[in-house]
Amino acid sequence: MIHSIRLKAFAKVNYALDVLGLRADGYHEIRTVMQSVSLSDEVGLRRVRDGFGLSIEPEEADAGPPERNTAYLAWKLLRDLTGLELPVEVTLRKRIPTGAGLGGGSADAAAVLVGLNEIFGLGLKTDELRGVGANIGADVPFCISGGTALGEGVGDVLRPLPSPPAHHLVVAKPQRSADTARVYRSFDASRPESLSSAGDVVSALRYGSLPSLACAVGNDLAPVTKGLVPEVARLERELLASGALGASMSGSGTAVYGLFDDEGAAGSARDALEIPFAGLYAPVSRGVERIGVSRS
Repeated sequence: MIHSIRLKAFAKVNYALDVLGLRADGYHEIRTVMQSVSLSDEVGLRRVRDGFGLSIEPEEADAGPPERNTAYLAWKLLRDLTGLELPVEVTLRKRIPTGAGLGGGSADAAAVLVGLNEIFGLGLKTDELRGVGANIGADVPFCISGGTALGEGVGDVLRPLPSPPAHHLVVAKPQRSADTARVYRSFDASRPESLSSAGDVVSALRYGSLPSLACAVGNDLAPVTKGLVPEVARLERELLASGALGASMSGSGTAVYGLFDDEGAAGSARDALEIPFAGLYAPVSRGVERIGVSRS
């Protein structure tokens, strides 16, 4: 019997994000290409006698109210689905910055769903876990499987895509975040024409061309977020000036990434950024990875 498990929960970037319109249910129809990257939180789950416990490291990490934390929501939904108590203590070691558009909360929820399924031997298939995850957030289904995928609908209708050519990503986030709801409201008010980046990104991935991929990356929400947080535009310019083949914003922001074919140049670009968060990462082929397990 598994007593505890430790998992990596990988962040994601959006190589493309096309906003196609507002749906009748109030959500936005999008077309996006998502990629898991090696930036990750560590999620630990341990069987306990009863209930649910949550601890977050470091203590100053901004994780919001416990009852709204995605790890708690994942546990509650899976408990309700199975009718089992699923007594567990969850520890989140946060490395993915919040309010960045990198899917940190979604990644944590995905890891909790995967971990609970393993610890308690629930036998749920990936599609079933994705179905539960969709009730937490649109990115959770992708974060369960990870890799490279085209997301449609609200981002939860997924089709796998070829892995990108090998490259390095400098991911940077300014101090300020942007409220996702406010970004979308501003987008709806301005009604800009879509960049339609997703089609070119998909083509570049199928041809295996890094220069084409770098030229194709784009995000319809970026102009809106740049208006709210001008540092986003500055980060993009600095990455391109430092040798990035292409740069764009992830999600609704405010994190920005640059694609590099040379690791040394990427490291120099990261070191040159005077920013609270900047790191050098690579694409990965999964959303959740087991890194330790204890049996009793």
